[in-house]
Amino acid sequence: MHSVAVSSAAAPAHRLVETRVTVTDAAGAPLPGAEVIVAQTSHAFAFGNIGFDFIPLANGEADEIGSEHLAELYLDVFNTATLPFYWGRFEPRRGEPDTARLQQTARWFRDRGVALKGHPLVWHTVQPDWLLGLPVDEVERLLRSRIRREVTDFDGLVDTWDAINEVVIMPVFDNGDNGITPLARAKGRIPMVRLAFEEARAANPDARLLLNDFDLSSDYERLIEEVLDAGIEVDALGLQTHMHQGYWGEDVMLAMIERFARFGLPLHLTETSLVSGSPMPPHIVDLNDYRVPSWPSTPEGEARQADELERHYRSLVSHPAVEAITYWGITDSGAWLGAPIGLVRADGTPKPSYDALRRLVKDEWWIAPTTVVTDAEGRFSVTGFAGDYGLRAGVATSAFTLSSAQPEVSVGIDRP
Repeated sequence: MHSVAVSSAAAPAHRLVETRVTVTDAAGAPLPGAEVIVAQTSHAFAFGNIGFDFIPLANGEADEIGSEHLAELYLDVFNTATLPFYWGRFEPRRGEPDTARLQQTARWFRDRGVALKGHPLVWHTVQPDWLLGLPVDEVERLLRSRIRREVTDFDGLVDTWDAINEVVIMPVFDNGDNGITPLARAKGRIPMVRLAFEEARAANPDARLLLNDFDLSSDYERLIEEVLDAGIEVDALGLQTHMHQGYWGEDVMLAMIERFARFGLPLHLTETSLVSGSPMPPHIVDLNDYRVPSWPSTPEGEARQADELERHYRSLVSHPAVEAITYWGITDSGAWLGAPIGLVRADGTPKPSYDALRRLVKDEWWIAPTTVVTDAEGRFSVTGFAGDYGLRAGVATSAFTLSSAQPEVSVGIDRP
C-alpha cells in the first residue's frame, strides 16, 4: 500500500497516527490508481498564543499594515487563541461589559480556523473597583451572574475556559484590595472552585473547563486532590510557566509534568514565556515586583530564546499528557512586564524563536502537499500528527481527520 509519512523521524511516536484512507467516487465506489494530493491543514494539538493584540484589528479599530502583518505571522503558526476576560477590564463600569468587541474578536479568529479559550472567569486580580466594599454575599451573587453571562454569551465561540485562576494564593492574596479575596477567605478554596465550575457548566454543559495556577508546588497538587475528591469535574489542568528568570530546562519541566500527569487529566501549559534579553534576577519572588526603565531584546538573547523555545516545545510535545501549549505573547510590543518575551520584535520583524517554532509546527510536525497513487483497492495510508487533512484530485477536493479513534476513513471525491 502506498504511504505518506511525516518528514522527520524525530517526531514523538505517540503523537503519530496512522490511518488507512479509501478514496471513493461520488457513488461510494473505490478509485484504484487515482493520483491524489494529500496535505495537512491543521493540528489537533493546541499550539496557542494570546489573541489580545488583535481585538482592535478584528473590530475595525486598527487598519495599519503592521497589525495585518502581525496577524499573518500569528495565523501561520498558532491554532488556538486566548482572549482576555479579566473582569476589571471587561466590565470596568457595572452593567457595561465589553461583550460585543470580544464576540467580534472571537468570530474573527474562528473565521480563520483558530479555536478560542477565555481567560479567566474567576480571579482575584484585575477586578472591578465597584466590587470593593460590597458584602461578600453580594459579591458572590454578582460573580455567579458574571460567570453565567460570559459563558452563555460566548457559547459556540469560546467553549474552553480557565474557570478559576490561581486558587492557591486567592484567599491569602495581600498585594492590594480586591472584591474576590474576601469571598475566597469566607468560603474556602474548594467552594470557590465548585462555584466557578458549576456555574460555567450549567451555562454550557459542553464547555471545557480548566483549573489554572502559577503555583506548581505540592500546594497545587493538594488542591487538585481535594477538588477531585470533592467530585468537581475538571477537564484539564492549567500550568503556568513564565520563565522571565531563565529557562527551567527539560529535566525540571518534565519532572514537573510527571507530578501533575498522575491525576490522569490532560495538561495545558497555559502561560509560557521565555525572554530574549537579560533574564530577571533570581532573587525576585513575585515577577510583578521587577521594574526597569527598559528591557531590551538582544542578539545574544534572541539566539538563546530560539534554542530554549525549541527544546521546550520538543520536550513538552514528547510527553503524552500534554495537550496544549500557549505562548504568552506574539510581540514584544505591550508584552507583560515590558519583558522581551515576544516571538516578534516590536518593529514587526520575526525573531529566531518565531522561525524555530514555525519550523516545528509547520515543517517537522507537518505534512506538506504530497502526491500519492491509490492501490488496487483505492487505498493509501497516511502517518502524521493528529489533525485535519485535505485531499485533492484535479479540481475536486475533500477532507478527512487523522485521529487515533479512526484507523480507517473513507473519503469521497469525484474522479477528475
